[in-house]
Amino acid sequence: MRALHTSDWHLGRAFKNVGMLGVQARALDQLVEVVRSERIEAVLVSGDVYDRAVPAPDAVSLLSQTLERLVDAGARVVVSSGNHDSATRLGFASALLRPAGVHLATALDDIGRGVEISGVTIYPIPYLEPTLCADHLGATERTHAAVMRAAIARVRSRHRGGPYAVLAHAVVTGGQGCESERELAAGGLSAIPARVFAGAAYVAMGHLHGPQQLTPRVNYSGSPWAMSFGEAAHSKSWTLVDFSTSGEVRLERALVPVDRPLARLRGRLADLLADPRHTAAEAAWCSVVLTDPVRPLGAMDRLRARFPHAIELTFEPAGSMGAPMTYARRVQDRTPLDVCCDFVSHVRGGAGADAAERELLASAVEAARRDRAVREDEGVAAGARTAEAS
Repeated sequence: MRALHTSDWHLGRAFKNVGMLGVQARALDQLVEVVRSERIEAVLVSGDVYDRAVPAPDAVSLLSQTLERLVDAGARVVVSSGNHDSATRLGFASALLRPAGVHLATALDDIGRGVEISGVTIYPIPYLEPTLCADHLGATERTHAAVMRAAIARVRSRHRGGPYAVLAHAVVTGGQGCESERELAAGGLSAIPARVFAGAAYVAMGHLHGPQQLTPRVNYSGSPWAMSFGEAAHSKSWTLVDFSTSGEVRLERALVPVDRPLARLRGRLADLLADPRHTAAEAAWCSVVLTDPVRPLGAMDRLRARFPHAIELTFEPAGSMGAPMTYARRVQDRTPLDVCCDFVSHVRGGAGADAAERELLASAVEAARRDRAVREDEGVAAGARTAEAS
């Protein structure tokens, strides 16, 4: 059986206030062509189909059209929800869609419901928020590792033989993240050991946007298009997975055509405008750091005369130790917990948070993150409450 693994479409997302729906539509056109040309039997989408819990109408329309085209191309489509998705909205009419070849796993009751395709059983696992799911799954702790362990135990208990694959949306220990991913837990507490998935022929992971294979069987397809300049070095791809009858897998990456490359430029304005080494950046989305000792007048307009797709501009004057820095620049690539600890150090004149205070701040950040998850996806909360009541 030949499958195609993809994840983290984030339909409807903007890149530095530039709408991406056209980029996403063109890449999904190529996905349909790959499914046809490679005779893909199963398309596995491991979460974060949408970028937000309440997607825009044009994002919903693009998903609907894409699913229809994938089925018409001869594939069955298996989709699990991610932390950005609303479980209720993404899972709407899932029972009606199954006979058509589209299998949506967004609810806790979907865990352990397999999709058998040419001798391989696919088990999609929706994103699991530990606080909301632990009791229903019988997890020993309210952690990402514990709820995933309980979910995999349910899969194993219901599996009836033969090779099987798992879809999941989480952080596996050793995975490398980037700035465009939302943190799943404060202080890096979301990591799940790869051994939790032992027994699966293939584990189709989502959440991390960079393609990476952590073990011979645990793999992140990565997002098919870049969503931050931190992804400038990524080679975006779909993962083709060939399953043998014995359960062995062979992976191959099919590159996604780059709609517009990314470039990071740094230097004085006059040098950037004149240097022939930056010719390739003239067609790229550009993030520019100017190092002029004095901020040039009309810097962005002058940059765009050569680099018309410059969309991010910051200033770091060379040789200036006390150069003013915007708040956004200060917190770039910092976790919420680090930002809180930096604030404590600032208001106390450099006396940073001790271990007990850092633990207290971590608890507060985690509680705020959980509250946000509930607000953004009332379907997850409602589903958990219904499960507990039953």
